[in-house]
Amino acid sequence: MSKIAVVTDSNSGITQAEGKKLGINVIPMPFMIGENEFFEDINLSQDEFYEKLKGGENISTSQPNLTVVADFWRNLLKDYDEIIHIPMSSGLSGSCQSAYMLSQEDEFDGKVFVIDNQRISVTQRQSAIDARDLAAKGFSGQEIADILMRDKFKSSIYIMLDTLFYLKKGGRITPAAAAIGTLLKLKPVLQIQGEKLDAFSKARTSSIGRDQMINAIKNDIETRFGGLENAKENVYLEIAYTYDEAVALDFKEQVLTHFPGFDIVVNPLSLSVACHIGPGAIALATCMITPELK
Repeated sequence: MSKIAVVTDSNSGITQAEGKKLGINVIPMPFMIGENEFFEDINLSQDEFYEKLKGGENISTSQPNLTVVADFWRNLLKDYDEIIHIPMSSGLSGSCQSAYMLSQEDEFDGKVFVIDNQRISVTQRQSAIDARDLAAKGFSGQEIADILMRDKFKSSIYIMLDTLFYLKKGGRITPAAAAIGTLLKLKPVLQIQGEKLDAFSKARTSSIGRDQMINAIKNDIETRFGGLENAKENVYLEIAYTYDEAVALDFKEQVLTHFPGFDIVVNPLSLSVACHIGPGAIALATCMITPELK
């Protein structure tokens, strides 16, 4: 049986410390803040990031240096036969395609499997955990890759923003649209299903936005993931947030009234997403339980 290492990046929300506990290797995502480079959870904490973001500093995301990634893989291959590498969705970053191209080089070909299963944050985290558990069950690197890719679209994330400022700053909406939305106090709800971050709805209040996300998840479970009556056997539920954990935990209690008995993971959204949507955002996600792990 091959000895398999699982690698993801910090877009999964898995910290360096949690990665060690989970047995998952985490590559930190780089950021440029002004003229300086920082790495998530290495020399840039969540609190420091949001302090700089709210202070108006110019923050941009970057891809992990391929030399760093290659060295990371080489070190793991000293102790492991194969690597499952799960980066953030290729629809949100070029890091996935870069890693895939690197994996085709002779020294990594057939040993490193880069998984583009269109996930980020808590659903990416679950993919990494699934890969670890599949490896523990004796599945090969190729078999794990096939399973994760088979289930690539079996997840959904809905994200409610607290402000339109950062979408405007990043050029994703026009200043006029941002001004109108701010005047009307709209709370946009975005969705990630597959490759892209898309608009889903506009809510007049946070309460309405929360209800919209819960109803959207219910609809996805009913129409895509085996039905609400079997939800606990078929899906995971997850909550992610930017900056305010207390709001996320309050939302968890609301979600539990609709899905009693679920073990709901609550994790920070990745900083790579947070810099584009700002603090105060909250997300509700679901993904299918891998049949091989039931």
